Amino acid sequence: MASQPFNLKWGIMATGGIAQTFTKDLLTNPASRDVHDVAHKLVAVASSSSKDSAVSFLEKVKAPEGVKTYGSYAELVDDPDVEIVYVATPHSHHFQNTMLALEAGKHVLCEKAFTVNAAQARKLVETAKAKNLFLMEAVWTRYFPLSIKIRELVQSGAIGPVYRVIADNSFGNDGPNGTLTFPDEDRMVNLDLAGGALLDLGIYSLTWLFQILYHLQPEAEKEAPRTVAAMNKYSTGADEMTNIILQFPKHKSMGVAMTCLRLPTNTDGHNSGGPAIKIQGPLGEIQVMGPAFKPLQYRIVKKDGAGKVEVVDCPVPKDPERDWGHGMFWEADECARCLRDGKKESDTLPLSESIVIMEVMEEALKQGDIQYPDLITTDVYDPKSPLNTGSKH
Repeated sequence: MASQPFNLKWGIMATGGIAQTFTKDLLTNPASRDVHDVAHKLVAVASSSSKDSAVSFLEKVKAPEGVKTYGSYAELVDDPDVEIVYVATPHSHHFQNTMLALEAGKHVLCEKAFTVNAAQARKLVETAKAKNLFLMEAVWTRYFPLSIKIRELVQSGAIGPVYRVIADNSFGNDGPNGTLTFPDEDRMVNLDLAGGALLDLGIYSLTWLFQILYHLQPEAEKEAPRTVAAMNKYSTGADEMTNIILQFPKHKSMGVAMTCLRLPTNTDGHNSGGPAIKIQGPLGEIQVMGPAFKPLQYRIVKKDGAGKVEVVDCPVPKDPERDWGHGMFWEADECARCLRDGKKESDTLPLSESIVIMEVMEEALKQGDIQYPDLITTDVYDPKSPLNTGSKH
């Protein structure tokens, strides 16, 4: 008889769109994605504004009976039945919200971008380590079977040493007279919410650069990149277009990460414009069809392939009973396995790597002269911060 799967008990912090998508994935049957060693239980959900939001959230995600609802984050992190908290608030809130959960002794899966700056990321990592708690940045794409296969291909030498990765993750929200189609208060362009193309979309372009050019470097030869960035600012002061070159001189490699709010990566919705990501070596290239955050296909173009292209489809499995499957369940499975095995961080995205990525983004924002308010950039934890209490500051 097979042993019982390890069951992880989740608390969801925030009730917005990404929290709904993640929670619906959490509620799918792991067997539908051929996972039998871990399982998930939704224990509680909290909104910072009202318990009603949490109640309506449960209806939207078709949650089972018995899930607790809270009208404050403090109540969620104090719930003894919650083992791990999924922080699904805007980036501006991640530092304070994750600290709140860590200080309460909870493990944390924190949405990307991890924080607003590197000092905040370092403080989160120090706190988790001091309290012997698990912490992971929720870069769901890294845990896709597609991403795992591509990393294995690169490591196997299929295209030789990778010298260049080009990645784009852009949305087409160009509006009339120089505007974007987002209202100024929208989290995509609002400085109070750490808005801008880089932290929201560019993180995925950087994910592809990092998971190939940095993550696969042998530990003894780890080389953080040099960063050169250019940014165009929107009228709100947030970045609307950002391009970053990462240089790894010792490894003779470079990466180009692009993001934009005016031009979509996928021009016609059918990927007719080609791949969102190109991973290039002297023996060939691996092309990843977009979107960068949820790729479902890659292609292998070999130098000696005589024009033949190998196309590999990697669909996201659906739970037929819930008619749902988005791809965020794989990062949840990783959390469960790490906790089952007594690990405090994921080998696929170590905390040290999340810090280096935040250092790159911070340097890019500095070069682009993007300045966020003190309330969201401080690395001083305040349990009573309006970012934790939901009060209007």
